[in-house]
Amino acid sequence: MSLLKGVVLVVDDDPDICWALEHVLGGLGVQSIRALDGQTALQVARLNRLTVALLDAKLPDIDGLELARRIREADPGIRVLVISGYFYKDDPAIQAALAQGLIRGFIEKPFSHTEVIETVKDALDGRGAG
Repeated sequence: MSLLKGVVLVVDDDPDICWALEHVLGGLGVQSIRALDGQTALQVARLNRLTVALLDAKLPDIDGLELARRIREADPGIRVLVISGYFYKDDPAIQAALAQGLIRGFIEKPFSHTEVIETVKDALDGRGAG
């Protein structure tokens, strides 16, 4: 039996994306908690001891970067990653969030399993921006 390496909050309004991310993350020995909207994500962040939050940049009820701010207010130790098909890594908003330490990494959709695994591993190990 192996010990869990952490708890990852997976936030995306598409249940299929959540499912895919949860299955990719399963190989890292982490537990995943799913949220399909920002309000649920905030509640999960307040009620659980999370290691990493993987947030979609565009949710129906809140912008992903605003959600990142609110989650970090709830627990400054959570390592936040943004995943998006809307923003790109060189987008000024993403670059500013990385520079400010609001987020630790960014993954573009469509994503590869390898990219998700490496980005989340870096966040779990405390590497990456912020």
